[in-house]
Amino acid sequence: MNTPERLLLHTCCAPCATTCAERLIASGCETVLFFSNSNIYPEEEYLRRLENAIRLALILNLKLEEDSYDHEAWLRHIRGFENEPEQGMRCVKCFEFNLARTAGAAALMQFPAFTTTLTVSRYKPSAKIFEAGKAFPAFVPFDFKKLNGYSRSIELSKAYNLYRQNYCGCEFSRRPGEGFAG
Repeated sequence: MNTPERLLLHTCCAPCATTCAERLIASGCETVLFFSNSNIYPEEEYLRRLENAIRLALILNLKLEEDSYDHEAWLRHIRGFENEPEQGMRCVKCFEFNLARTAGAAALMQFPAFTTTLTVSRYKPSAKIFEAGKAFPAFVPFDFKKLNGYSRSIELSKAYNLYRQNYCGCEFSRRPGEGFAG
C-alpha cells in the first residue's frame, strides 16, 4: 500500500498516535493529528487525553486539529448497543461515528486521505475498523498493529511521559469500580 503525501490521522489518544505518527512521518507523509473522540466519558477524561495529544503534537512538531466534543450525538449513534461486549457492535458503531467525523474533517480541510490510530491497539479488531472505513473513499486501511506497533506505542508513550488510560473511553467500556489511570 502506498502512503499518501498528506493525511489526516484520527487520533484516539496520544499513546496510540505515537507509533502511527512515527511511521507516517518516516514514510514522508505530511501528517496532521485529528482529535475526534466524542465517545470519551467523562469530559474530564476527554480533556486529559486531549492535553496529552497536544503534548505529543508539540513533541513531534505536528499540527493538531480538535473536533467538537459531542458526547450526546455519540450516545444517540450507539443507542441500543450500550450493553454489547467490548469488540462487539457498540464498538463498530463507535468506529463508524469517529471515522465519519474524520472523513468530514478531511474533506473540509482538503486532505486526500485519512486513517485512524485505532488499529494500533491490541484491543481493537482492525478488520472491523477496515470494514467501517470502506464507507469512506478517502480512508486508508493502515494496520499499525503490525511490526510490533502496540509494543512500540508503549515504549514511546513511556519515553514521552504520556498518560496511558486504562479503558477505551466510553462509559460502557469501564468495569464497575474502575477508576482513572494516573
